[in-house]
Amino acid sequence: MLKGARAISDPIQIIHSSQPFGYAAHSLGGILLDARRCNTRNDITGALVCRHDIYLQLLERPADKVQAAYERILRDDRHIDMTKLMSEPVTERLFADWAMLHDPAKSVAWSEADISEAVLDRATHAEVKSVFEKLAVKVRDAALSA
Repeated sequence: MLKGARAISDPIQIIHSSQPFGYAAHSLGGILLDARRCNTRNDITGALVCRHDIYLQLLERPADKVQAAYERILRDDRHIDMTKLMSEPVTERLFADWAMLHDPAKSVAWSEADISEAVLDRATHAEVKSVFEKLAVKVRDAALSA
């Protein structure tokens, strides 16, 4: 277990991608504000990696809460082409201290051309999840050195 991670019962992680619709700083700010408010209320944690051509999001919590959040996000009109990349049981939260961590796509190794050529359709679960595992380690290490 990563240091600082909390164990939870019936935990799952869902990772999904989508394309921003009308990407702008105020739109992203609204998404993060909504996510943090709803996630805090429902004890959901996660991270959103974003840039003008992609949103890549991880949600973690007991299955019913994550599934409800996923369905709410699916109906949000601030993005299009939402695709569930993986959903799996886990033993710990990667982002236990974050209602919704924002990463401005510094963790995504795929280029804009890769994304437009549907690299995520070919990516393995391990490749997709590694984006968030590396981000979790980076955030933890930054907190420890602060």
